[in-house]
Amino acid sequence: MSIRIDTPESNEALTEFVLFYDRVYEYRSARWPANLMFDLANITGESPFARNREMRPFVAWDGDQIVARALAVVDWRYIRHWNERLGYLGMFEALPGTEEATVQLVDAACEWLQGQGVEAARAGGTHSVFDTPFAIDNYDVLPNSFDWRQNPPYYHILLKNAGFESEKGWVDYHIEVRPELLDRWRSALEEVQRSGYRIVPLKEVPESRRVSEFTFLLNDTFKNHWGFAPSTEEEFALILPALGPSGVLDTSVIAYGDGEPLGLAWVVPSDTSAAILEPGRKLHDSEKLNFLVIGVREAARRHGVATAMASYAYLELIQRGATHVCYGLVLDDNWASRHTGEKLGGVVRANRMSYRRNFSTSARRCGQ
Repeated sequence: MSIRIDTPESNEALTEFVLFYDRVYEYRSARWPANLMFDLANITGESPFARNREMRPFVAWDGDQIVARALAVVDWRYIRHWNERLGYLGMFEALPGTEEATVQLVDAACEWLQGQGVEAARAGGTHSVFDTPFAIDNYDVLPNSFDWRQNPPYYHILLKNAGFESEKGWVDYHIEVRPELLDRWRSALEEVQRSGYRIVPLKEVPESRRVSEFTFLLNDTFKNHWGFAPSTEEEFALILPALGPSGVLDTSVIAYGDGEPLGLAWVVPSDTSAAILEPGRKLHDSEKLNFLVIGVREAARRHGVATAMASYAYLELIQRGATHVCYGLVLDDNWASRHTGEKLGGVVRANRMSYRRNFSTSARRCGQ
């Protein structure tokens, strides 16, 4: 059958675009479902996450069925921050055996990105709203969160055949709770507190300051982190209340020194209630993991603040029944963060990859 590439526009077509995700992953014994309302709000521009971002969805049809999809994104926040004209191929999903359809889909998306003045495209970047890095091993476990990729192994062949190159590797740290680690975490927390730092859960940060300080800290501590794009207070004014029932205000913290906010740990307790399991499939405790993002301002680094904030969160998670905790995704070459994860007791659970397609070196693509 002939392949054709379309841009969905109607609500019905965009809904089909989002729900294609469920079709791709129905083979898994444990999976997260598509997040229809959240994804539609982003794609249609109704969400604060769409501000200063241009997007166009693409689908590949083979006969009367969709076989691949992608969302082309021009992120002006990223471009202004890094002065790099980079776009994104987000929300990429494809059925097996769709090499030619994927090539045509990616070419169409990249041609549109070039038309917006973009010089390269990243797939599997760090924008959790639109994309996260691709799994390259440990494919069968349930990812930590619904927005982490649970891709099948054949995606790497599809992406490479469509002109992408490996750009950045990531490691995913997890920790099995053991008695000696409890002592280590308590000691790390007490030591930092004796040094004059205060580790304050978000629930105790005045509501009038909570979102602004949280957003400021995330943007400041990650401003030099590869792939970073600034977040907005409008986004976290939406996220934090939405995550409130999970206990995020108890497990997430801000570190203060001399009254100044110096670091944050954004920690969301595990909630696998939305996961879809095949009959007889049970989740192992090691699949019931928290989400974690942690950052410390430059003036407070190398003082144990990150370790203390994570320790506080882990001790709180354990009170909630956690037997395994997550330190999160870390760049392969971010050894400062990797050492913190290892100091906390973490070991590598899985590896992930971000890809890049440079238009200047892929002359056969995008109509060049």
